[in-house]
Amino acid sequence: MTQAFQINAHNLEVRLRERLQPLRLTVIDESHQHAGHVGANDSGFGTHFRVRVASPLFTGKTRVACHRLVYAAAQDFIDQGLHALAIEIDTVS
Repeated sequence: MTQAFQINAHNLEVRLRERLQPLRLTVIDESHQHAGHVGANDSGFGTHFRVRVASPLFTGKTRVACHRLVYAAAQDFIDQGLHALAIEIDTVS
């Protein structure tokens, strides 16, 4: 059983840093842009995020495999209400 926690950009960034050891990572809460859409909440935050990430764990993997790693790292957040995660994979250089 996972413990409830606040879904926000900081907590998501901490989790992704722990799991993906990124060289570059940006987490943006875009929830306010989705007010009134499916999955949005009344607060305007915590439901829709954009992640730009470059990780050595992505080396040699397909884009789909990289996305799966990001989703796996964020699964607890998804289970607790994160509705949409736009993922931009950056190459490690």
